[in-house]
Amino acid sequence: MERIDYTTIQNVILDAGPIIHLDEIDSLHLLLDFKRLILPNAVWREVEYHRPSVFKHRDINFEKVTAVLGEDILSVCRLFCLGNGELEAIALCSQYPDSILLTDDASARLVTKTLGIRAYGTIGVLLRAIRRRQIAPPEAVGKLEGIPLKSTLFIRRSLLREIIEEVKREFSLE
Repeated sequence: MERIDYTTIQNVILDAGPIIHLDEIDSLHLLLDFKRLILPNAVWREVEYHRPSVFKHRDINFEKVTAVLGEDILSVCRLFCLGNGELEAIALCSQYPDSILLTDDASARLVTKTLGIRAYGTIGVLLRAIRRRQIAPPEAVGKLEGIPLKSTLFIRRSLLREIIEEVKREFSLE
Protein backbone atom coordinates (compact mmCIF):
# COMPACT_ATOMS: atom_id res chain seq x y z
CA MET A 1 0.00 0.00 0.00
CA GLU A 2 1.35 3.37 -1.02
CA ARG A 3 2.18 5.65 1.86
CA ILE A 4 1.45 9.31 1.45
CA ASP A 5 3.27 12.08 3.27
CA TYR A 6 0.31 14.23 4.20
CA THR A 7 2.34 16.58 6.39
CA THR A 8 3.38 18.71 3.41
CA ILE A 9 -0.08 18.94 1.86
CA GLN A 10 -1.70 22.32 2.34
CA ASN A 11 -4.81 21.93 0.17
CA VAL A 12 -7.15 18.99 -0.29
CA ILE A 13 -9.55 19.38 -3.17
CA LEU A 14 -12.55 17.12 -3.00
CA ASP A 15 -14.84 15.53 -5.51
CA ALA A 16 -18.29 14.60 -4.23
CA GLY A 17 -17.66 10.84 -4.02
CA PRO A 18 -15.32 10.68 -1.02
CA ILE A 19 -17.43 13.16 0.94
CA ILE A 20 -20.60 11.17 0.32
CA HIS A 21 -18.99 7.76 0.88
CA LEU A 22 -17.18 8.78 4.05
CA ASP A 23 -20.44 10.17 5.41
CA GLU A 24 -22.27 6.95 4.50
CA ILE A 25 -19.83 4.91 6.61
CA ASP A 26 -19.80 7.45 9.47
CA SER A 27 -16.22 8.50 8.77
CA LEU A 28 -16.47 12.09 7.61
CA HIS A 29 -14.53 13.11 10.72
CA LEU A 30 -11.41 11.58 9.13
CA LEU A 31 -11.13 14.74 7.04
CA LEU A 32 -10.76 16.96 10.11
CA ASP A 33 -7.00 17.00 10.29
CA PHE A 34 -6.48 18.17 6.72
CA LYS A 35 -5.48 21.83 6.77
CA ARG A 36 -7.80 23.08 4.04
CA LEU A 37 -10.77 21.29 2.43
CA ILE A 38 -11.64 22.88 -0.90
CA LEU A 39 -14.80 22.13 -2.87
CA PRO A 40 -15.42 23.51 -6.33
CA ASN A 41 -18.88 24.99 -6.84
CA ALA A 42 -20.15 21.99 -8.84
CA VAL A 43 -19.07 19.56 -6.11
CA TRP A 44 -20.69 21.73 -3.45
CA ARG A 45 -23.98 21.60 -5.39
CA GLU A 46 -23.71 17.84 -5.91
CA VAL A 47 -23.09 17.14 -2.24
CA GLU A 48 -25.85 19.57 -1.27
CA TYR A 49 -28.25 17.64 -3.52
CA HIS A 50 -27.24 14.07 -2.62
CA ARG A 51 -26.09 14.43 0.98
CA PRO A 52 -27.16 17.81 2.44
CA SER A 53 -26.56 16.57 6.00
CA VAL A 54 -22.80 16.80 5.33
CA PHE A 55 -22.89 20.57 5.65
CA LYS A 56 -24.51 20.31 9.09
CA HIS A 57 -21.20 19.04 10.51
CA ARG A 58 -20.09 22.34 12.05
CA ASP A 59 -16.64 21.03 12.92
CA ILE A 60 -15.74 20.34 9.28
CA ASN A 61 -15.01 23.51 7.34
CA PHE A 62 -15.42 23.04 3.62
CA GLU A 63 -14.38 26.03 1.56
CA LYS A 64 -16.31 26.66 -1.66
CA VAL A 65 -14.01 27.95 -4.43
CA THR A 66 -14.69 28.88 -8.05
CA ALA A 67 -12.49 26.99 -10.49
CA VAL A 68 -10.83 28.68 -13.44
CA LEU A 69 -11.29 26.33 -16.37
CA GLY A 70 -8.32 26.45 -18.70
CA GLU A 71 -8.60 25.10 -22.23
CA ASP A 72 -5.88 22.49 -21.60
CA ILE A 73 -7.79 21.01 -18.65
CA LEU A 74 -11.10 21.23 -20.50
CA SER A 75 -9.78 19.36 -23.52
CA VAL A 76 -8.31 16.49 -21.47
CA CYS A 77 -11.42 16.22 -19.29
CA ARG A 78 -13.72 16.18 -22.32
CA LEU A 79 -11.82 13.19 -23.71
CA PHE A 80 -12.71 11.25 -20.56
CA CYS A 81 -16.33 12.54 -20.39
CA LEU A 82 -15.92 13.84 -16.84
CA GLY A 83 -18.78 15.47 -14.99
CA ASN A 84 -18.69 19.09 -13.90
CA GLY A 85 -17.60 18.21 -10.37
CA GLU A 86 -14.57 16.23 -11.51
CA LEU A 87 -13.76 18.83 -14.15
CA GLU A 88 -13.81 21.72 -11.67
CA ALA A 89 -11.91 19.72 -9.04
CA ILE A 90 -9.13 18.91 -11.49
CA ALA A 91 -9.03 22.54 -12.61
CA LEU A 92 -8.62 23.60 -8.97
CA CYS A 93 -5.69 21.20 -8.62
CA SER A 94 -3.90 23.16 -11.31
CA GLN A 95 -4.69 26.39 -9.43
CA TYR A 96 -3.32 24.87 -6.19
CA PRO A 97 -0.20 22.93 -7.26
CA ASP A 98 0.57 21.78 -3.69
CA SER A 99 -2.78 20.02 -3.44
CA ILE A 100 -4.10 16.51 -3.69
CA LEU A 101 -7.43 15.48 -5.11
CA LEU A 102 -9.78 13.14 -3.30
CA THR A 103 -11.95 11.36 -5.88
CA ASP A 104 -13.38 7.90 -6.32
CA ASP A 105 -14.06 8.40 -10.02
CA ALA A 106 -11.90 6.07 -12.14
CA SER A 107 -11.89 8.37 -15.18
CA ALA A 108 -10.90 11.34 -13.04
CA ARG A 109 -8.04 9.27 -11.63
CA LEU A 110 -6.82 8.56 -15.19
CA VAL A 111 -6.92 12.26 -16.02
CA THR A 112 -5.01 13.17 -12.85
CA LYS A 113 -2.36 10.62 -13.70
CA THR A 114 -2.05 12.16 -17.16
CA LEU A 115 -1.71 15.65 -15.67
CA GLY A 116 0.63 14.67 -12.83
CA ILE A 117 -1.89 15.41 -10.08
CA ARG A 118 -1.87 13.28 -6.92
CA ALA A 119 -5.26 11.66 -6.40
CA TYR A 120 -6.59 9.34 -3.72
CA GLY A 121 -10.03 8.20 -2.65
CA THR A 122 -12.22 7.00 0.18
CA ILE A 123 -10.11 3.88 0.73
CA GLY A 124 -6.95 6.00 0.88
CA VAL A 125 -8.50 8.21 3.55
CA LEU A 126 -9.33 5.13 5.65
CA LEU A 127 -5.80 3.74 5.29
CA ARG A 128 -4.34 7.14 6.18
CA ALA A 129 -6.55 7.23 9.28
CA ILE A 130 -5.02 3.98 10.52
CA ARG A 131 -1.48 5.26 10.06
CA ARG A 132 -2.29 8.55 11.75
CA ARG A 133 -3.99 6.66 14.61
CA GLN A 134 -7.32 8.36 13.99
CA ILE A 135 -8.95 4.94 14.03
CA ALA A 136 -7.71 1.54 15.12
CA PRO A 137 -7.02 -1.06 12.44
CA PRO A 138 -9.91 -3.34 13.53
CA GLU A 139 -12.32 -0.39 13.24
CA ALA A 140 -10.97 0.41 9.78
CA VAL A 141 -11.44 -3.21 8.72
CA GLY A 142 -15.04 -3.00 9.96
CA LYS A 143 -15.61 0.14 7.93
CA LEU A 144 -14.02 -1.43 4.84
CA GLU A 145 -16.19 -4.53 5.26
CA GLY A 146 -19.25 -2.31 5.61
CA ILE A 147 -18.70 -0.45 2.34
CA PRO A 148 -20.84 -2.80 0.18
CA LEU A 149 -23.70 -2.60 2.70
CA LYS A 150 -23.65 1.03 3.77
CA SER A 151 -22.09 2.94 0.91
CA THR A 152 -22.74 3.75 -2.73
CA LEU A 153 -18.99 3.47 -3.42
CA PHE A 154 -18.43 1.17 -6.36
CA ILE A 155 -15.43 -1.08 -5.80
CA ARG A 156 -14.87 -4.58 -7.07
CA ARG A 157 -15.47 -6.98 -4.20
CA SER A 158 -12.26 -8.84 -5.05
CA LEU A 159 -10.24 -5.63 -4.77
CA LEU A 160 -11.94 -4.72 -1.49
CA ARG A 161 -11.13 -8.19 -0.12
CA GLU A 162 -7.48 -7.73 -1.15
CA ILE A 163 -7.33 -4.37 0.64
CA ILE A 164 -8.91 -5.81 3.79
CA GLU A 165 -6.47 -8.75 3.77
CA GLU A 166 -3.53 -6.38 3.29
CA VAL A 167 -4.65 -4.25 6.26
CA LYS A 168 -5.03 -7.37 8.39
CA ARG A 169 -1.55 -8.57 7.41
CA GLU A 170 0.12 -5.19 7.83
CA PHE A 171 -1.37 -4.66 11.27
CA SER A 172 -1.23 -8.31 12.42
CA LEU A 173 -4.99 -8.75 12.72
CA GLU A 174 -5.12 -12.31 11.41
